[in-house]
Amino acid sequence: MRELVLILDNIRSAYNVGALLRTADGLAVSKVYMTGYTPYPKEKNDTRLPHISRKQTLQIDKTSLGASQSVNWKHETDINALIKKLKEDGYMVATLEQDQKATLLGEFTPPDKLALIAGNEVEGVAREVIDESDIAIEIPMLGKKESFNVAVATAMALYHCRFFSSTD
Repeated sequence: MRELVLILDNIRSAYNVGALLRTADGLAVSKVYMTGYTPYPKEKNDTRLPHISRKQTLQIDKTSLGASQSVNWKHETDINALIKKLKEDGYMVATLEQDQKATLLGEFTPPDKLALIAGNEVEGVAREVIDESDIAIEIPMLGKKESFNVAVATAMALYHCRFFSSTD
């Protein structure tokens, strides 16, 4: 089975994080990394103020419905170091972002080891992160809005990456 890793970078909403953890559980994502200021559940030796970790954990749990306990996740402070390590471990790093050089999701053939980066709900993924990635993947929009919600777009991309095969 294809190995999928998800990186959530600078996501603002704990509710989106919870929804993404639930999606990660449903699509057998190997690990979810939360980077930048992305909210994350309470962890061992948590350095956040107790009221902040408690609030974020409750909000994440509201939409994850327990997936924060069933999904292998980790908070990482340095996304650049994480990208470098994943590449060294043989992962293709793909950013889900609208970009002039992006490949449309339907035309993307995922490799056996893929790390997918999803970013901020308003600003998207930082240019330097896109540039560090191996590829940018874009979901075409057919309506009047310019983008999907990050949890929705990431779910679409993960579903494609989980079930698409090169023989399709």
